Amino acid sequence: MTIEEFTALLQPVINSIQGKPLDHRTQSELNAAFGSGSAEFASISCACHAAIAAGWMCNREGGGIKFGRVIKPDPATGGFSVDVVSMNDVVGPFHSHPNGEVDLIMPIDGGAQFDGHGAGWLVYGPSTAHRPTVTGGNALVLYLLPDGAIDFKAPEVRST
Repeated sequence: MTIEEFTALLQPVINSIQGKPLDHRTQSELNAAFGSGSAEFASISCACHAAIAAGWMCNREGGGIKFGRVIKPDPATGGFSVDVVSMNDVVGPFHSHPNGEVDLIMPIDGGAQFDGHGAGWLVYGPSTAHRPTVTGGNALVLYLLPDGAIDFKAPEVRST
């Protein structure tokens, strides 16, 4: 699995959300088209595990979280960046999503949840914020950020 192959694998997902508002409707559409029972979900999950094993994904670590920006925002990705984190029963650093965040939750341990959600897609709209939290074991979370925008310096005044 190369970064180019991984980018191509994500293209149908990116195409499906490009230009749409990041809201609960988009979340429902993603889960219907690319949800946890789909071939696309399985392919993306397998690709993440292969890339981690190859050493180019989740190759940084801090605060008990393995992470890394895999794809920088680019016109070829609809302006989305792609990051992947590996979290095991941990609360991550508070941050805000100026333009929103689209998360693909891939539990490694069957009961693992990200922000209270199991396998599948979770969409945070623009101007939302949270402390990303994985409970019930280990999970990979892929997140797409419009324009790569994320703010770790935002004051912790608002949560979702």
